[in-house]
Amino acid sequence: MSPAPADPFTDLPPKEWRDVFFGLSDEVQELLVADMSRSELEAFIDRLDPDEVTDVLVHTDEETREALLATLDSERREKIDFLLSFDPESAAGLMSLDYVTVDETRRFVEVTERVRRFEERTGRLPTIFVTDDDDELLGELPGAALSIADDATEGIGDYVQETPHVRFDRDDEEVLEVFKQNRERAVAVLDEDDDVLGVIHAEDLLRMLEEARGETLYEFTGVAEEESVLDGPGAKIRRRYKWLILNLGTAFMAAAVVGLFESTIAAVAILAAYMPVVAGMGGNAGTQAMAVTVRGISLGEVSLNTGKRVVFNEVVAGAANGLITGVLVAVIAIAFSFGEFGLLLGAVIGVSMVANLVIAGFFGAITPLLLDRIGYDPATSATIFITTATDVLGFFVFLGLAQAVLL
Repeated sequence: MSPAPADPFTDLPPKEWRDVFFGLSDEVQELLVADMSRSELEAFIDRLDPDEVTDVLVHTDEETREALLATLDSERREKIDFLLSFDPESAAGLMSLDYVTVDETRRFVEVTERVRRFEERTGRLPTIFVTDDDDELLGELPGAALSIADDATEGIGDYVQETPHVRFDRDDEEVLEVFKQNRERAVAVLDEDDDVLGVIHAEDLLRMLEEARGETLYEFTGVAEEESVLDGPGAKIRRRYKWLILNLGTAFMAAAVVGLFESTIAAVAILAAYMPVVAGMGGNAGTQAMAVTVRGISLGEVSLNTGKRVVFNEVVAGAANGLITGVLVAVIAIAFSFGEFGLLLGAVIGVSMVANLVIAGFFGAITPLLLDRIGYDPATSATIFITTATDVLGFFVFLGLAQAVLL
């Protein structure tokens, strides 16, 4: 929020710069880098690993980038140039170079010496990848094996563990899927010849996961992914008004249904007080069903072909939750309605609640499955259809039942 964000940042103890910087959003990082002088940037990147330096340099112009790279020693500059050549949203863009490769015929004493030299040169312990005579990846040698094996005589072959790998040009979502399926500490990144190019550790994905959570929240609420909390009113208006206009159209559909029962509402005015209750409960239940279904789709657990049981489960859950909440609302309606409609009004509201939560469960489950089948992202598209269904059908059931029973 500062007009000169570099000042409060550089006032921090230098040991805190890394954690603070990489805890900021991309938009704020860009503003901060733009405000920092070259000397401040030089002091900052001097403390970072090569893969972290690349994350800083992507926010600079070409002239500044070249000037900063010229201040680094040749080995670091080479690594950073190498990393900058890849798409930052690919496997290669996520990887680091903190690894060594050793032949499967090596003895532990030789591997230990290789690791020691790497640690002395970089200050970090590497991941140890083991290859065969053709340089093809066999797996990873756990660091713990160095402390339990006989350094002098024992070879490393019996300690090699299979390690997941991914091609360098795969996007970050595919990398995340590999981690989900393997639950491993590290993933090897391979080039087009299947040679080891780099390594991705679980912690390298933490920031990506945080961004993914934010994107999912944006998708559910109709906010553009690129919108920042620091954007001005004009930018926020431009990015939101189309979504709001679309929602306005669906709101008029619900209003049209209410208009059909104008005489009923005029005769039983108390109905107007309970309409938001019926609509709100339906919308919340539909969103819950949608969230669970979208997650199942994203994890590959369900599709339209296999979704019959999912829809059934959500409908049954909606009916049960509708019965529970419907009884509560009916009791409240009866307790506060002293006129001729007391018991009947409670019954109408209770039955309407059950019906609307069944509707919510059905549409909350089936809509994402249908959208996924026809190629649309259910996270970004489903909410508006589900809300429309619960509002329009919920009002129709509630007011239609009221008209039939109370008048």
